Amino acid sequence: MDTISLWQLAALAAASTLVGFSKTAVSGANTISLAVFAAVLPARESTGVLLPILIVGDLLAVLVYRRHAHWPTLLRLFPAVAVGVVAGTLFMLWADDAAVRTSIGAILLVMTGVTLWRRRIVEKTTESGSDTGSGSDAGSDAGSEAGTGTGTGRETGTGTGRTAARGYGVLGGFTTMVANAGGPVMSLYLLSAGFRKFGFLGTSAWFFLIVNVSKVPFSVGLGLIDARSLVLDACLLLFVLPGAYLGRACVDRINQKVFDRIVIGATVVGGVQLLLI
Repeated sequence: MDTISLWQLAALAAASTLVGFSKTAVSGANTISLAVFAAVLPARESTGVLLPILIVGDLLAVLVYRRHAHWPTLLRLFPAVAVGVVAGTLFMLWADDAAVRTSIGAILLVMTGVTLWRRRIVEKTTESGSDTGSGSDAGSDAGSEAGTGTGTGRETGTGTGRTAARGYGVLGGFTTMVANAGGPVMSLYLLSAGFRKFGFLGTSAWFFLIVNVSKVPFSVGLGLIDARSLVLDACLLLFVLPGAYLGRACVDRINQKVFDRIVIGATVVGGVQLLLI
């Protein structure tokens, strides 16, 4: 990371803008930024450079969506996430760049498949419930969701929901520590749990602000954040602001089904990129 060409700096600036956009509009798009940073910089070093940029994006997202967070979900996730962060730190002590990229890319693609499968089951269950007269409960849930923007669907209060929260939490903590790739994992969890658009954005904003700030001591200890990485961050942070503004301007125009598909599609693209670069 001693010298960076103009085109490399331009690529990092564009990726930083996409960070801002992803934080206020489409969370899964963040994997493209991750892939760009990992392609331009060594994979391990890229995680240290990207982390402060993500934190700035998280701060902007919290300012915009702070009222839409669902704190019971956050509190349910944090213990499992802590386990994942510790596991990711241990992994980073011995993993090389190739191992980091391959592991994260494979996890993202597997989790996408699992989420699509779980969503299909939930949809079939919902249809069955409607046929047996349980539609009124679903309508009540939907009305509550529409009013608060923080609906969490049917699964989070069940045994299956708690198990899923632990699994996604550990994976989210691991992937966010290893390559700042926890966004797609948590996006898939929130979608599978039935979060609507603004509840999704508010909950993920607080989640990643807290988790990313907590990762800073670990990253400094691993040598991923140092004076050189912070100098590069100083050049890139300003590009986060226009991305966040553009995302906030666009989010109201994004249909919920389109939103879900963009998140899943961006996750797949990011996972494939990490396997190929």
